Amino acid sequence: MTSVEPRPSTPATTTPAPSATPTPSSTTPSTTASTPSSTTTETATTTSSAPDRPTDPGPATLYDAIAAEHGVIYGYGMVSAHSSPELNPLVSEALTGHRERREHAIALAGELKTTAPLPAVGYQLPIAVDNPTDAATLAVRMEEDCATAWRAVLEQTNSEEARKLAVTSLTDAAVLAARWRAESNRSPVTVAFPGGTE
Repeated sequence: MTSVEPRPSTPATTTPAPSATPTPSSTTPSTTASTPSSTTTETATTTSSAPDRPTDPGPATLYDAIAAEHGVIYGYGMVSAHSSPELNPLVSEALTGHRERREHAIALAGELKTTAPLPAVGYQLPIAVDNPTDAATLAVRMEEDCATAWRAVLEQTNSEEARKLAVTSLTDAAVLAARWRAESNRSPVTVAFPGGTE
């Protein structure tokens, strides 16, 4: 679990296929007869449109790290909205770094012939963010979660490229977490083993 979780949604048992005819919004079945045509709505049974998480530990941890980056990018929108103006450069730097990391990780997943998760429509924040202190708390927590996700990639992957990305990403998350702790006068500013429980 990460600090910024996708909002739960009810799994669809049926999903209408795309068509040129809009689907009525009511839940009552139509009583009018219709003849099949190229514009009628067909129904396909699906449970989710998101790519499946790989079962192999290396690709699975990369999938999880990309999912964490999606959540952090969303979360930094809230951090940005509630941070004090003098922290805008830090917010901007962090957001830019996470976007670049996510895009690099998605490209790497493609090169490794594995799936990457899609971003969720919305995310549930672990805390209410109403002021600059809350924003800094959320930023620290998100960076710690990213460090955990990237450390898992480092520990599980067999790919040299994924390992390089994981080392850089773990380091960047640890540094950003320390900067946010320093901005909010928290002690200690650094941790001995970022991304771990030691």
